[in-house]
Parts: sequence; C-alpha cells; structure tokens
Amino acid sequence: MSFFPASLEVLIDKLASLPGVGTKSAQRLAFHILSLPQGEAEAIAEALLHARRSVKRCGVCQNLTDTEVCPICGNERRDRGTICVVSDPKGVLAIERAREYSGVYHVLHGVISPMNRIGPDDLTLRELVERVSRGGVEEVIMATNPDTEGETTARYTSRLLAPFGVKITRLAYGIPVGASLEFADDATLTRALEGRQEY
Repeated sequence: MSFFPASLEVLIDKLASLPGVGTKSAQRLAFHILSLPQGEAEAIAEALLHARRSVKRCGVCQNLTDTEVCPICGNERRDRGTICVVSDPKGVLAIERAREYSGVYHVLHGVISPMNRIGPDDLTLRELVERVSRGGVEEVIMATNPDTEGETTARYTSRLLAPFGVKITRLAYGIPVGASLEFADDATLTRALEGRQEY
C-alpha cells in the first residue's frame, strides 16, 4: 500500500533512478520540489527540458556543448597536437580544474565493459581515429580511470592508434598526497613505482 499520491510516487521513482540517488534521497528531493513556489518548480522543470533539447556533442571532441564546436575546441590558443582522451565530460572538468593542460580533448562517453554490454562500437572511438588519421596530432594522453574497465579501454584505444605513429601516454597515478602506504592496494603501489620520478 502506498502512502503517497500516485504522481508523487512517480516523481520519487524517477528521481531514484538517477545515479547516486537512493530512495530516501529521492523522497527528500521530491518533498523539497513540492515545497517550492510554483514558479521555482517550473523553472527547474524548464531548465531540465531546455538542457535536454539544446545540449549536444561537440563536432570535434564529442564533449557536451550547446554550439557546433565547444569552447575548448574553438579556442585557437589550445594545442591541437595533444589530445587527452577521457571517458566522460566529468574528466574534462577534472583536468581543466588543475589548469596545467593546454591541449584538446576527446570524450569517449563510456568505457569498454562487457559486464554492462558496452563494447568499442558504443564509444566514440571511430571519431577519435578519424581525428588522429587527419594528421597534426603528436601525442594522445589516455586519461581513463585506473580501474579494470579504464585500463581495458586505454589499451584497446592505444592499439587502434598505434598505426598512426603518434606518441601514446598514460596519466601517471599512484599514492595520493596525504595517504598512508600501508593502506594502498597492490595495483596502486605498482603504478606508483612505475611512475616514479627523479627527486
């Protein structure tokens, strides 16, 4: 037996279907939305619909944009000879936050994951190969997550790009700042040792 009106139950179910939102969080969000003045609730709904209608993939790097070419690809000061490959748009945000990278990106929109029935054809690998095949690219940086799926995707992509003779690198990773060695797993320690630098 439901304690809520059917329309509220539908709202809670839809919110709970979002990544990282459980049933209790969905209930809190739904109650908050219902407590908003009519105009604010409608503004949220309109913003959602507007974003869904207007946001698309950049014609160059596949990042999200509301224009044909995203601001990064449209910036003439960016180094087009270096492409950083990330699994999703959040990867672009993370690297841009560091303010150390001046190249361009390619967003795969996922990683190879047989368990989730995601194969190479489900990613934007064809577009990446086309970009590299046109020439002018000197280095491709693989910046997928350091997990099994991210590693699989990085290796597969590297093999696809090998015939073009570009330098293919992988982001260094290992022990995070402030972490204790005793709590690091074997894979992290291995990567930290492989990526060591002269002090």
